[in-house]
Amino acid sequence: MERMVERMSAKYLVQPAAEGETALRRRAESLARQYLGGRGVPATIGWVTNQTTRWASATPAHRSIRLSHRLQGMPAWVVDYVILHEMAHLIEPSHNAAFWDLLTSYPSTGTAKAFLDGAAFAAHRNLTGAPEEY
Repeated sequence: MERMVERMSAKYLVQPAAEGETALRRRAESLARQYLGGRGVPATIGWVTNQTTRWASATPAHRSIRLSHRLQGMPAWVVDYVILHEMAHLIEPSHNAAFWDLLTSYPSTGTAKAFLDGAAFAAHRNLTGAPEEY
């Protein structure tokens, strides 16, 4: 398991500078145009450090999206999926069939969900990817 985490970290987890709200908003607008027919653009979107059990959250009433700082450094296609997922909640608040239909146009939905599941698994077990001494 540790070898897999190490390989994934080396391949994907490059630490870019965190995007500010303006850059995140432009990114969300672009994703909305490309995958949601221009719908679901948030009024506000930004990074937060107080989400340790979720990758992100949305408040449809305020049209706001908060992204966990733990996403920073993950592959762009994973962060794009999370942004799209939260924008879909601005259109359809529940995880019903209509919600999941909104995400079918994004080609990396399944792979991004699997990546996040693996990252959560590793984080909950304190796996760092560092080789253990035998």
